Amino acid sequence: MKSNDNTQKAVIDLKKSIYELCNEYPGLPDVLTKLGFTDITKPGMLQTVGRFMTLPKGSVLKKIPMDKIKETLCNEGYDII
Repeated sequence: MKSNDNTQKAVIDLKKSIYELCNEYPGLPDVLTKLGFTDITKPGMLQTVGRFMTLPKGSVLKKIPMDKIKETLCNEGYDII
């Protein structure tokens, strides 16, 4: 599910941690894993590192262009702020 309800589109706030975003949008971990954020599937990673890691920080760490992340999220039905 990409939104909180049928009338509101899912909004990805780039200032929020990956942990917060994944809790808010349960389908997001699958999208992020396909993008190359494979560590979030490891036990405990999302609950530890994910609490302070943001998508822009992860982009630099994993060498995944931020433009690619934004484009993929938009194609999956997410809005970026």
